[in-house]
Amino acid sequence: MALTKTVSQVIRLEHPVINGFKEFIMRGNVIDLAVAVVIGTAFTALVTSIVTSIFNPLIASIFSAESLADSLVLPLRGGDGILFGAVIGALINFLLIAAVVYFAIVLPLNKLKEAQDRRRSAGVPSEVVADPTTELDLLTEIRDLLAKNAAAAPEQGPRHTA
Repeated sequence: MALTKTVSQVIRLEHPVINGFKEFIMRGNVIDLAVAVVIGTAFTALVTSIVTSIFNPLIASIFSAESLADSLVLPLRGGDGILFGAVIGALINFLLIAAVVYFAIVLPLNKLKEAQDRRRSAGVPSEVVADPTTELDLLTEIRDLLAKNAAAAPEQGPRHTA
């Protein structure tokens, strides 16, 4: 009997575990994370393309090699070699990717945030952001309005009709 009830709850998606899972999936954090992963993947392709198409050929031309992996090879017995060029190339790629991310995204966003903070502190409304109001701002405004209304209204006790 109990098994039949549990199976019917799961089929109708009313089991507490299923309800918890539905709540977890519908949280904004999961959706935000999914969007961040998709955008991050697309952005990774863009940055990798910039580095491999522009910067790597410039660096390879300095070392007169098709790629850095082909330069600065220390030969070993047995035909293999230590590929110092590949390690240096990976390090340079990392630094270039970090520079592209910083100068193309982080720095402009920081400048935009600083400008918005200056406008807010000066009392100028920000037109760049659709809704610059935070929850804290709204709660503070509600508190102030309630306090103002409570001070303006005369103190009245509960009304009872007999």
